[in-house]
Amino acid sequence: MEKVVSGIRPTGNLHLGNYFGAVKSFVKMQDDYDCMFFIADWHSLTTHPKPENIQQSVRTILAEYMACGIDPQKAPIYVQSDVKETLELYLFLNMNAYLGELERVTTFKEKARKQPDNVNAGLLTYPTLMAADILQHRAAKVPVGKDQEQNMEMARKCARRFNHIYGVEFFPEPQNFYFSEKALKVPGLDGSGKMGKSEGNCIYLRDDDKTITKKVMKAVTDSGPQEPNSQKPEVIENLFTFLRIASTEDTYNYFDEKWNDCTLRYGDLKKQIAADLCSIVAPIRQRIEEYSANTELLDRIAREGADRARESASATLKEVRRIVGFRS
Repeated sequence: MEKVVSGIRPTGNLHLGNYFGAVKSFVKMQDDYDCMFFIADWHSLTTHPKPENIQQSVRTILAEYMACGIDPQKAPIYVQSDVKETLELYLFLNMNAYLGELERVTTFKEKARKQPDNVNAGLLTYPTLMAADILQHRAAKVPVGKDQEQNMEMARKCARRFNHIYGVEFFPEPQNFYFSEKALKVPGLDGSGKMGKSEGNCIYLRDDDKTITKKVMKAVTDSGPQEPNSQKPEVIENLFTFLRIASTEDTYNYFDEKWNDCTLRYGDLKKQIAADLCSIVAPIRQRIEEYSANTELLDRIAREGADRARESASATLKEVRRIVGFRS
């Protein structure tokens, strides 16, 4: 079976962007691939979270992973910081990464713009840590969202460069994995961009029906269609994206027809989106609450996942040390 690895930063609760963009793919993959999923707590240090936030968020993400359907017996779930081998590979990869190419990464430039007083080295070398997360397991595929495509290209570049420098064919070049023809970008509720915690435009998997409905009804719109069969502006296309991912095809076609004949009422559209999102989130939210109450189970699953991840990473690092010229 091909090996697959992916992770999510523990910076609060999972939202619908995480769920539709990544976690649903994880659930589908665990039966057909050799999967490992991790909680990227080291990555979260680029924003300087408080210690208590890291510890609580790790358990939160673990409970939410399982509530979404990931089975740790099929696909180990581990905490990034429990696998110390990652840091050693991160070091080796950084030694072969160049300042100019790291500074050109779009996600680095965006983060540097958003947090100008905290442009740290970890932010700059985020792609090489991500590459270490992937390459330590010699993964063939990585489920990614649109915003991670450039980081994935950096991971492939790290693999190619290592192989070229040392004259080996050791690391495979990990490929982006999508369940559709292109990466799914779940929009935010503020009219533009993607759903993200830092943007404050999220619907979380822990939100109750009332909260979800309130958020959807406040979503940005415009004055309505002015001409039949006109192109939808971005703010409206975003709402139709929610229909596409949460509603039936018939429902989507119904509202699309309403747009095309200029009879669409945004209130009706939002109520439909809210109802369909609530039906998706409600059973997940219930399972999250059940898992969150069992901290002993969560800690055991994290320990078992770390054991399996370290076994995989240790085998890789043993060979990397030999290839680079260090004793095992």
